[in-house]
Amino acid sequence: MAGMKQAGLAQQANISASYLNLIEHNRRRIGGKLLLDIAAALDVEPSLLTEGAEAALIAQLRESASIHPKVSAELSRTDEFAGRFPGWAQLLAETHRRVTALERTVVELTDRLTHDPHLADSMHDMLTTVTAIHSTASILAESDDLEPEWRDRFSRNVHEDSARLAEVSQSLVQYLDNSSDANTDLQSPQEEMDAVFKAVGPRFSELEDGTQDPLSLTEYLAADISVAAKELMSWALQSYALDVAKLHEKQLASVISELGPDPFKISATLGCSPDLVMRRLAALATNFGLPEVAFAVCDGAGVLIHRQSSARFALPRFGGGCAQLPLYRALTQPYSAQTAWVEPLSNESAPLRAFAYAAPLGPVFPSQPPIYRAYMLVVDPGQDRGSEFDLITQVGVACRICPRKPCNMRQEPSILSSGL
Repeated sequence: MAGMKQAGLAQQANISASYLNLIEHNRRRIGGKLLLDIAAALDVEPSLLTEGAEAALIAQLRESASIHPKVSAELSRTDEFAGRFPGWAQLLAETHRRVTALERTVVELTDRLTHDPHLADSMHDMLTTVTAIHSTASILAESDDLEPEWRDRFSRNVHEDSARLAEVSQSLVQYLDNSSDANTDLQSPQEEMDAVFKAVGPRFSELEDGTQDPLSLTEYLAADISVAAKELMSWALQSYALDVAKLHEKQLASVISELGPDPFKISATLGCSPDLVMRRLAALATNFGLPEVAFAVCDGAGVLIHRQSSARFALPRFGGGCAQLPLYRALTQPYSAQTAWVEPLSNESAPLRAFAYAAPLGPVFPSQPPIYRAYMLVVDPGQDRGSEFDLITQVGVACRICPRKPCNMRQEPSILSSGL
């Protein structure tokens, strides 16, 4: 339908035509970055390649209906509606996707306005410059007896401050306009590293198959980022390589089909630590044909030091996460397996399964307190979620943009009086 040949598509996806042929005949699995590359080359949603157009459309219609529980949509006739009125069904699905994307943009922008230190510094610089221009302009306007030398000096100050104000304003506009793009000029080292990881995917095939070492891979990926971000990336990739050595992809694949993405069951079966299994699942889930997962790590102070959001579960770009997350419950109960059903306060409100576990970082020495880290994996149970749940915990991204009422863990009022 796109008028592309197999060789052309394979070239755009950076794979061989023979490998693409195996994928088309269902003889090779597809997932992760490769799925996204092929979908981008064909200009379609990835779900169309994995589920089929009609199945994806029906799922989107059901999802759109589920966000309005007060409207009694005839869910049992969704298939009939999509079949009889495919154009209207597609329009409704596209509208739902656009509304969801706009809501995410609002969340990201509000999160930046609330917590971003770079934005706060820029705003302070802008206000300081505006005040200086106003003061200088007042002197020029109200003083008729200024000597020419001082008048020229004040005029020069206004010119220089105006140029600086224009530069700061331009960078702010660029920053806010690119809210959905991680590659902005105003970034912390953590954001720079996260942007690279998001671009290349959570799985690093070079480390999985041993064709590159962490240091050389860092040099290859970190060509355009700061020195501090490069150092963070080096640490992250070295940890990734150690995880590969402890738990290879093939070992994990051998139990996934039977046990599913439950890190505690996998840990007990393979005899390895739950936090190791969580990190490996975060990197390899889509490669195993599982739904996209979210993954977070926090230190002993509760600060998020690693964020891997998913389409269903968002994590804040700055500051800590929702205090209701089992991630923080695990931090207070090390070595205890924590599981919970969590429901994001967004339009896609179907419950997700969260697993959390806390353990010391590195060896524990006598007379020295252990340094703890907590890990949380959030998965979509899909067809296994059933019709009934245990206690469901509603969680938000951050207090300022969370409409949940009441909440005994709220730290500040929400700007959303009636939800999104």
